[in-house]
Amino acid sequence: MGKIRDKVRNLSVRKTILLYLILSLLISFLLSAYIAWAASKVQEQIWWKYTDEDAYFAAVEMANKGYLAQIPRPESYEMSRIDHGISEVCDFLQTYSVLVFSVVGSCLSVFLFYRNKLKKPIEELEMASQRIADNDLDFRITYENRDEMGHLCHEFDRMRGQLEENNRKLWRMIEDERELRSAVAHDIRSPLSVLKGYQEMLIDYLPDGTIDREKAVEMLQEGIKQIRRMDVFIDSMQKMNSLEHRTLKAEQISHAQLEKDIQRELNILGKEKRIDLSVCKTDEIFCGDQEVIMEVLENLLSNAIRYSREQIDIKVSLTSELLTISVQDDGNGFQEDAEKITRAFHQKNIKDSLTHTGMGMYLARLYCEKHGGKLLLENEKLGGAIVTAVFHRIA
Repeated sequence: MGKIRDKVRNLSVRKTILLYLILSLLISFLLSAYIAWAASKVQEQIWWKYTDEDAYFAAVEMANKGYLAQIPRPESYEMSRIDHGISEVCDFLQTYSVLVFSVVGSCLSVFLFYRNKLKKPIEELEMASQRIADNDLDFRITYENRDEMGHLCHEFDRMRGQLEENNRKLWRMIEDERELRSAVAHDIRSPLSVLKGYQEMLIDYLPDGTIDREKAVEMLQEGIKQIRRMDVFIDSMQKMNSLEHRTLKAEQISHAQLEKDIQRELNILGKEKRIDLSVCKTDEIFCGDQEVIMEVLENLLSNAIRYSREQIDIKVSLTSELLTISVQDDGNGFQEDAEKITRAFHQKNIKDSLTHTGMGMYLARLYCEKHGGKLLLENEKLGGAIVTAVFHRIA
């Protein structure tokens, strides 16, 4: 019984309204036929009161000889007012019961169709539209029938989810923009202030010889360091701006090829720490942008080398649809939440700004998201950080 109910509930709108109309007409015809039969019986009982019984039975005897005997209809003046009224009602029911019950049944079927098939999804869509208009996207549409209205609700909920995701991305962009302005103010103003101080000291003390040559050279060298620092910062800015316009290139990547490329990267970056690489062997081929994947790995590996003590473990898993690269170190782990760590120009302490711009984790996150994946950050129970880059297959 439950399966039949579910099947009827999931019928299409067109089939459902046809089913309701057919059932209502069928019931209406049966009910009208019964009412007409009952009305004729009531009418015969009334007419019997005003019938000559001897003449009727004589007619019945004649019926055996080929005649049909019926109770004769008395004239209206012969019947009482009540009997005449009941007889007229019976005439009306016999004549128009089919029409009346068909109209009533059709109206009732339309009402039931709306209540059972349309009312709930329409109310859900109205509620969803109002909440979206109020900028409230923290809800879900619960109508789950597999009909046209269910499909419409599902698509509407998918649109709500996309709007929520777009709002989240927009909010993150606003936060990144705020961080960017703050970083620009700091990373440009600080070296400029240092350069200004050196220049003022050289202008004040160099002409009268109160500063020796060795000190002047040292100040110039420090000034060059600040200039290089600004160059690195500007390169990072250009790299971030070009990322939005970068088009991914679909390349076939096997586990053997990926292992070879990662090992080449380790030979360059992994001389300071002990690094173990584990790649799951498989015959499946992943389709993705190899250059982007290697850039993400380089950023994660550089970050792990910076904060690990001795050991770094890299685990790679590859299927035809998904590629995951996990980098684990034995350092102190993350002290801040993932949202803050993956912002642009995030630096753990002020000294970091002298050696790097704090763009590694931010770019890694953007590259993963551009590849349809995500960047996961967590702390290992026994200590250390684990960063997992997830890439989805691209066409």
